[in-house]
Amino acid sequence: MTGGSGVVVIDNGGGLLKAGFGGDKDPIAVVPNCIAKSPGSTASSKKWLAADQLQAQDVDVTGMTLRRPIDRGYLINTEVQREVWERVLRGLLQVDPTNSSLLLVEPQFNPPGLQHATDELVFEEFGFSSLCVADAPSLVHLYEATHQPSLFRAQCSLVVDCGFSFTHASPVLQNFTLNYAVRRMDLGGKALTNYLKELVSYRSLNVMDETLLIDDAKEKLCFVSLDVPRDLRLARLSHKDNPFRCSYILPDGITSKKGIVKDMDEARRYCSLPADGELDKKDGDSDTNKFEDKKKPELSQNEFALTNERFLVPEMLFHPIDLGMNQAGLAECIVRAVQACHPYIQPVLYESIILTGGSTLFPRFAERLQRELRPIVPEDYQVKIIPQENPILGVWRGGSILASSPDFTSMCVTKSEYEEMGSARCRRRFFH
Repeated sequence: MTGGSGVVVIDNGGGLLKAGFGGDKDPIAVVPNCIAKSPGSTASSKKWLAADQLQAQDVDVTGMTLRRPIDRGYLINTEVQREVWERVLRGLLQVDPTNSSLLLVEPQFNPPGLQHATDELVFEEFGFSSLCVADAPSLVHLYEATHQPSLFRAQCSLVVDCGFSFTHASPVLQNFTLNYAVRRMDLGGKALTNYLKELVSYRSLNVMDETLLIDDAKEKLCFVSLDVPRDLRLARLSHKDNPFRCSYILPDGITSKKGIVKDMDEARRYCSLPADGELDKKDGDSDTNKFEDKKKPELSQNEFALTNERFLVPEMLFHPIDLGMNQAGLAECIVRAVQACHPYIQPVLYESIILTGGSTLFPRFAERLQRELRPIVPEDYQVKIIPQENPILGVWRGGSILASSPDFTSMCVTKSEYEEMGSARCRRRFFH
């Protein structure tokens, strides 16, 4: 046992699984929560790769078939989850579950049927000695409150979690998520990747089967625009004047097995644009120049160029209606969550908006959210946004603090209690 406390902490995300030991600063494993098979493997060989095996340098991820245990935010395939956990627990953490407690981060509003299936996996398949279930917002608040005195004093915050399947705005008071006030958008990292796949496939190469590669391109090249109309005009400029144009090279399976950005300096040109104000006359180039140059840059067969896709993809989170999704944007979602709370805590919530989840890592995300919120929040309230130091590990780190706290044992359900009372009665302890 490597960890200090004998408690395994798993943040079982839809995209990435984070696992380690309570009391440690960081998890031991941050791995894809899926299994995958390359197109070359025959039905008989059935060589499915799980978790960290997909991150190996010599694995070609082109055209891989993915199977995920989590769909639309909920654990629906326990068979696949068992394979991933088996790999993580025995292979990476090298732990014997029968001698360990488990702190599991579970999705909010998990239906009883899925809770029961999770309990079976934990106690019957793996034989953990005890289980504690927590939700992401309360753990994020716990982590930030232990590091920020102002949050600790206020004892409440609004956690905005832009995850793989969903985006939640969740008010937290004294480490309890106020479920009645939580507001959700059915948009997360997965939808953004799918949108980028569609845009690239329509405009250049068919990449509909390249989930892992397009995920990588999205993470490395997409950013949030602070002035969408201006950036759309700039994105129409010819190659040399276009500050957004950059190329992503797909692996050829021989010289490279991972996708790469062709020229990172070129990809970062947009950073030098002024955040506000009008641009110079370059924007007014004649239409002939704009479209004449379009075809000039030569692209190899396994390469695609991105221009306005780079900011139109994250734009989904702020204005889903532009893409035909009948949903409020992120700023409105936050305001609705705050308005569902008692008026006394509303100003405090606006002053402690914590950003977590991988999709908050897009450059300029916090600045854009501040600009969207300010006009729709009452003038006499301050708006303060706190991006997490590491939004991918924030939930896990909160779990690690909880797992090493003195009263953790009293929060757990033991295997014998589960066997005696069953899943439904045990679950009452977790206040869900």
